[in-house]
Amino acid sequence: MAGLSDTSLPHRTARDAFPPNWPVRIGLAVLALYVIYATSIIDITWERFVAGFGHAGHFLSRMFPPDFSPDKMKLLYDGMLESLQIAILATAFGITLSLPLGFAAARNISPAPLAWGARGLIALLRSFHPVIVAILFVKAVGFGALAGILALIVASMGFISKLIAEAIEDMSMKPVEAVRATGASFMSVMTMAVMPQVMPRFIGFSSYQLDSNLRNSALVGIVGGGGIGATLFTAFQRFDYDFVLTIVLAVIAIVMVGELLSNAVRRLFQ
Repeated sequence: MAGLSDTSLPHRTARDAFPPNWPVRIGLAVLALYVIYATSIIDITWERFVAGFGHAGHFLSRMFPPDFSPDKMKLLYDGMLESLQIAILATAFGITLSLPLGFAAARNISPAPLAWGARGLIALLRSFHPVIVAILFVKAVGFGALAGILALIVASMGFISKLIAEAIEDMSMKPVEAVRATGASFMSVMTMAVMPQVMPRFIGFSSYQLDSNLRNSALVGIVGGGGIGATLFTAFQRFDYDFVLTIVLAVIAIVMVGELLSNAVRRLFQ
């Protein structure tokens, strides 16, 4: 600065400019020590890691070439069709049930007791992985697609309800206050002031959840929830690794197609 000599400026050393962050350093040191401790007690060894490459190579060699025989393709078609049905039904019912739950959880439009109760229910729905929920429903309703659908409905409600509530809380309240000033009913306020603001994000959430349910339908099928997951588990049990590769390639293709469709839907409503 003009008129000031160098001696008038505060003298700063390199240590002053970049002071050590001791809490972070201590935290990293504790984390490193815990990683070493945890590795030692859960039997992670370099010998097992190296041996795993050999086992993986043997496993992969048995997967090629993939099996496209007519009888296996029939099993693949039936399993993929059931998985698609599970994903679509679970997404449709999950979205339908998520809307009122998401509205109830929004603290800017719902009474506090209702909002906190709804948020507690959402937290409960999000507490467990879909595979764990599928195991519970398999015990409750038996093996098959119904257990998978119910498990993915729970997963969809936990995900979409939370995002809808957050979207409503982030919206502008001016249109809501304007519609309320006209003496409109609660449903009219929701339809005319709230839904137009959150609809684009809601469409995005729904399309993403459909994509997620397509992937998770294979997971819940492994534990008895029907779909392609059950076919995949049976193929593993029979050591049909070439058919396993066929199923994996089909799942990848379906997920990629679902991703393209969800992106197209999101672009339509942007």
